[in-house]
Amino acid sequence: MTTAEFLEFMNSGKQVTAESDVHQIMHKLSQDAIRITMEINSRYHTPYEVNALMSELIGEPVEVGLFPPFYTDCGKNIHLGKGVFINAGCKFQDQGGIFIGDGAPIGHNTVLATLNHGLLPEERHDLIPKPIHIGRNVWIGSN
Repeated sequence: MTTAEFLEFMNSGKQVTAESDVHQIMHKLSQDAIRITMEINSRYHTPYEVNALMSELIGEPVEVGLFPPFYTDCGKNIHLGKGVFINAGCKFQDQGGIFIGDGAPIGHNTVLATLNHGLLPEERHDLIPKPIHIGRNVWIGSN
C-alpha cells in the first residue's frame, strides 16, 4: 500500500481494522514521523531548517512558524496554510486529517487528535479516523 492509498483510505472515514494493511502502513509512517520529529526537537534549527524538516514530515513544501517541541505520529495527513504558527508542545495525531487555514496560530500544548477507537470490546484495537478543520485566522489558545 502506498502513502497515497493510505491517505485515501484514512480520508474516507472508514474504520481501520487492527493488524490490517492500513494499520501496518500506519506503523511504518509513525516510525518516519518519530525520526523527523526527534530531529526537529533535538537541537536548534533555523526557521529555514525547520521548514525543510516539516516539509519532509508532511510530504509537501510548507512555510510555517514552529517553536519546538512538536510531536506527531504520522505527519502525512497534516495540511498547513500560509502563515500558520505552531507554538511549543503541540501534539498532532493526524491520521484522520488535520487541515489548518492560512494565518492560524496554534497555542502552546494544543492536542489535535483525529482517531477514536471502536466502542465494542472486540473492536477496541480498531481505529475510526475523523478530520479536524481549522479555518483561516482561527486562533487555538494554549492547552
